[in-house]
Amino acid sequence: MHVHAMRAGTFLGACLLSTQALADWTLNMAPGVTGSSNEIFNLHMTILWICVAIGVVVFGVMFWSIFAHRKSKGYKPAHFHENTVVEVLWTVIPFVILVVMAIPATATLVDMYDTSESDIDIKVTGYQWKWKYDYLNEDFGYFSNIATSQDEIQNLVEKSEHYLLDVDNPLVIPVGKKVRFLLTANDVIHSWWVPAFGVKKDAIPGFINETWTRVDEPGIYRGQCTELCGRLHGFMPVVVKAVPEDEYNTWVAEQQAAAQKERELTEKDWTMEELMARGEKAYATACASCHQADGSGIPPSFPALKGSQIATEDMQAHLDVVVNGVPGTAMQAFGDQLSEVDLAAVITYERNAWGNNTGEMVTPKQVFDYKNQQ
Repeated sequence: MHVHAMRAGTFLGACLLSTQALADWTLNMAPGVTGSSNEIFNLHMTILWICVAIGVVVFGVMFWSIFAHRKSKGYKPAHFHENTVVEVLWTVIPFVILVVMAIPATATLVDMYDTSESDIDIKVTGYQWKWKYDYLNEDFGYFSNIATSQDEIQNLVEKSEHYLLDVDNPLVIPVGKKVRFLLTANDVIHSWWVPAFGVKKDAIPGFINETWTRVDEPGIYRGQCTELCGRLHGFMPVVVKAVPEDEYNTWVAEQQAAAQKERELTEKDWTMEELMARGEKAYATACASCHQADGSGIPPSFPALKGSQIATEDMQAHLDVVVNGVPGTAMQAFGDQLSEVDLAAVITYERNAWGNNTGEMVTPKQVFDYKNQQ
């Protein structure tokens, strides 16, 4: 008896101590910040309460029948095989219920799939393991990579509030405008998901899927890739920054100017120091997840670059591998992912970092000429 009392006391204490922890615990969907997400939430709640009502009625009648006609009261089971009235009722009533649920569900689906009359068109391309956003009407685009440091991932420092949910370049959109997303992928199937928008759409190589959103409240909204797309599937978050229209227009002008400046950098005379500094940043973003920050790689899938033949001998072969990738392996083609400047910088960095010290540098002009010759 004493043991049972102790167990009961321990259980009660655990429940009381965990009250605060359970305060934020919920099993329901959360309302979003767009009209579509709120329509989805309201539809969900409507269908939920219809199902609850059906459950209460059906199980109520069943439990009442079991209790009121139990054997101990002298009831004997009836023997019958069919009842036309009952069969008609259990066919007609569910049909009516389904029609009642289908009407609001169809209206919501029609609205979700209506991508016409958009104010802004953005192409979203999934890569292993990052996103690329191309603003089709404004003629610029950029990659969005995870910003969580390797030290956090390797548990060398304390994890930040938005661990694995931060990026270097978030998608920026204006509030109050209809934004159409055209989704595709460069390699394997990905899925672009932002819960607060009520948007989740697959990005499939060779296909263009469409979806849209109109955000009503400025803020930062986070999501993730929700299609298992490879080793670093959990490391390609989605971050969307919704800003007022004036701020968005200013940002667009800055991005267009930066894109023009980037194109002009191809003609600049670069020094080894400048290329090494830029190459270190490009390597950390595009290459370190596979080949490691110190160039040691993860053999055999991801070979080491430190002291390797490809990074210390034939520079033309090195250029070809980075630009075109290696078919049949995990090495991607970065020719369309990185600018000529970043390609030149990262190759220069790989040939002179970690003790490779070849003393050789690749210029953006060389990369530009090489790509045009293909």
